[in-house]
Amino acid sequence: MYEKKRPKKPVINEPGWTVDDYYQLPEDNNQYEIVNGILELKPSPTTTHQRISQRLEKALIDSCENEYIIIDSPIDVILSDIETRQPDILMIHRSREHIIEEHAIVGPPDLVVEILSPNSANRDRIMKKESYALFGVPEYLIVDYNNETIEQYVLKSGSRQYELINVFEADDTVNSDRIPCVSFMVKDGVKL
Repeated sequence: MYEKKRPKKPVINEPGWTVDDYYQLPEDNNQYEIVNGILELKPSPTTTHQRISQRLEKALIDSCENEYIIIDSPIDVILSDIETRQPDILMIHRSREHIIEEHAIVGPPDLVVEILSPNSANRDRIMKKESYALFGVPEYLIVDYNNETIEQYVLKSGSRQYELINVFEADDTVNSDRIPCVSFMVKDGVKL
């Protein structure tokens, strides 16, 4: 009798993964990231998360589309041979469009946005923040829609560490010295 072979399932949280290994994974509709050589499965986002993501992406497109390419997840960002991420939203200045390849973004975006979910707070506030800083993402926004805040982190001069420079609240206008086109009210981006 003919037995259909199933593709081998990836081993999660096992070290030794590279970007080449990552691209050999079978298509299974899951989202994965490689963190310092360890394959991690990302749970699917909530519907609220996705609705907030859509609102924020629209706000960024409305204000920055002429100067920046804005992309939402899922999209792979390859930061090294052993580090891939899938930010919720990213921005790349059009002068750096060469880092956009067909299969992934290869190199650090100019801005990364992560939207907190109940199961992602530790990952976004610690692990991803450290990773994005280490690999030179100049600006990082953490969106907390439950508290209607957006935390703005920028790389310290000559460093691979972020400095929290602003916490925008509901009635504040989010802006950026590094990316002047960014301009939207928190409540317009995070309130449904």
